[in-house]
Amino acid sequence: MAEGARLRSSAEKIPEEQGQDPGSGSSSGGGVGLKKEIGLVSACGIIVGNIIGSGIFVSPKGVLENAGSVGMALVVWIVTGIITAVGALCYAELGVTIPKSGGDYSYVKDIFGGLAGFLRLWIAVLVIYPTNQAVIALTFSNYVLQPLFPTCFAPESGLRLLAAVCLLLLTWVNCASVRWATRVQDIFTAGKLLALGLIIIMGIVQICKGEYFWLEPKNAFENFQEPDIGLIALAFLQGSFAYGGWNFLNYVTEELVNPYKNLPRAIFISIPLVTFVYVFANIAYVTAMSPQELLASNAVAVTFGEKLLGVMAWIMPISVALSTFGGVNGSLFTSSRLFFAGAREGHLPSLLAMIHIKRCTPIPALLFTCLSTLLMLVTSDMYTLINYVGFINYLFYGVTVAGQIVLRWKKPDILRPIKVNLIFPVIYLLFWAFLLVFSLWSEPVVCGIGLAIMLTGVPVYFLGVHWQNKPQCFNKFVDAMTRAGQKLCVVVYPQVETEDVSEETKEQRTPIYTKGSEAGDDGAHD
Repeated sequence: MAEGARLRSSAEKIPEEQGQDPGSGSSSGGGVGLKKEIGLVSACGIIVGNIIGSGIFVSPKGVLENAGSVGMALVVWIVTGIITAVGALCYAELGVTIPKSGGDYSYVKDIFGGLAGFLRLWIAVLVIYPTNQAVIALTFSNYVLQPLFPTCFAPESGLRLLAAVCLLLLTWVNCASVRWATRVQDIFTAGKLLALGLIIIMGIVQICKGEYFWLEPKNAFENFQEPDIGLIALAFLQGSFAYGGWNFLNYVTEELVNPYKNLPRAIFISIPLVTFVYVFANIAYVTAMSPQELLASNAVAVTFGEKLLGVMAWIMPISVALSTFGGVNGSLFTSSRLFFAGAREGHLPSLLAMIHIKRCTPIPALLFTCLSTLLMLVTSDMYTLINYVGFINYLFYGVTVAGQIVLRWKKPDILRPIKVNLIFPVIYLLFWAFLLVFSLWSEPVVCGIGLAIMLTGVPVYFLGVHWQNKPQCFNKFVDAMTRAGQKLCVVVYPQVETEDVSEETKEQRTPIYTKGSEAGDDGAHD
């Protein structure tokens, strides 16, 4: 391994030799590291931009369909917004107590051990993020191409090709600069908020004209189907999925400026804002459409625009396209940090934990994210996969919040810049358990297949991570591939801030090219 050690040592000298300030992008010690370039506005943009995708424009009818009335649907949107805020507060405490990028993966790993953390990472790498990003990119291409094919559907090959171009362009932006990526996120988040603001204003105008029939209590709570507790639970589940993305800021904690202040502030600003927008956008929709019209529409915002905006109705499809473009950017930005964190902890190939010596961006992790999403674009079963693993994704939200309570018990004296009352995680877990049990009861096969997909990670963990004495030929092959990747992407292992790292994690983050270490070693003590 001496050759590898020499290679890494010379690689770390490159910034100085090329005239770069060695302290650029790092916090301490003058090495290459992730830049703290995400301020409060960009932090809010990440949360809002990742929560608000195309759903509120295209199909907010999932909640209404199961709630059974307009009034109950609005109650569901409000309650799920409050529960999301409660969960976000729990994540805020975890985010400043364990100030590492990677979000719930990092928290689950540190609290429950390497296997639990790896399973969270495995399901995210294998299915969740590639499929979600592929679907959002396809939605973007569908709305961009819609004006070119007004009387028929756009060709499938054209949709996938444009989606691929969208992914490649945004991957390049994210590789080039953290600042560029956050500016893209800020601009497109502002754009989607302006579009939703237009919808809300049009709704207010409709109310002023007296068009509020479905908002009067006697009409709002008039059921158009038989009340059923199972359907109400499904409405809450749909509402919870609509708020998905509220935890994404925790994936980039190490790149936040002053995370102890800006992480909770961004949550306090963003979640109430999204809840307000969701509730009032749905109020606006029912001022122009009956529940039956809303349920029959395949693109609610477009139908709304056709009814009220006249010749300006084109604004709505453009808004959906812009919203999804920003959604792809936000998902690429945050998911690459999850893969970066997993590689840094030894749960993914170590190359993915390296960053560019000048740009300080995790280029290998971004390329890996892009490649896995492009592979999903050529499969026909990605929508089915989303259904299977949506349950698992929601499962880990509860596991992470439960970890907050476990951490309070195991390490009561650890520094907690934010300390929420334990009633908050208890409330969240009660709501989470209710939805989880209902999901298992209503769709046992889907949930079972999701669990099976997750459990395929167990043998992978023991073979790839836990087994440390791998054959020498395998280690040499991994080292050779890692060195080739370093040269190709001009990346090195980043310097870490030791004051925020536990002794166990310091061992795991030992540079891969040091004598006696092997690429891909876990170093975890389960």
